[in-house]
Amino acid sequence: MDKLKKVLSGQDTEDRGGLAEVVEASSLSWGTRIKGFIACFAAGIVCSLLGTLLLWVPRKGLYLFAVFYTFGNIASIGSTVFLMGPMKQLKRMFEPTRLIATIVVLLCFALTLCSAFWWHNKGLALIFCILQSLALTWYSLSFIPYARDAVKKCFAVCLA
Repeated sequence: MDKLKKVLSGQDTEDRGGLAEVVEASSLSWGTRIKGFIACFAAGIVCSLLGTLLLWVPRKGLYLFAVFYTFGNIASIGSTVFLMGPMKQLKRMFEPTRLIATIVVLLCFALTLCSAFWWHNKGLALIFCILQSLALTWYSLSFIPYARDAVKKCFAVCLA
């Protein structure tokens, strides 16, 4: 369990310099990190569900859905910052194995909000929300060993 705590909190045995020592000295306790993760993840789920409920509001429903759904997904991804810390989270997001998935997810977030706020295009907002879901799924699978390969093989078998 201690090994898991060290890995998730970003504590490793390398010498990381004075700045890292300052960050560790002022970092949150493990219990506070778990509480922060749960609260942020729950807020993300609530925002996504609220967005789904707001989808049925006349005229502005799709815009509200796009905004709340996107903010919910951002909060859900942001919740892992409590477990790993912001720098380790950013480093892991931009590792070569998940670089493309990260870029696609962030691009979908931005395009969803642009289509809702600036372009006022409901169809694009809905398409970007769907792409956002697919991109987040692919991004999440990158954290599970061999999960992407398994999904690829399942699709290859189903489509063959």
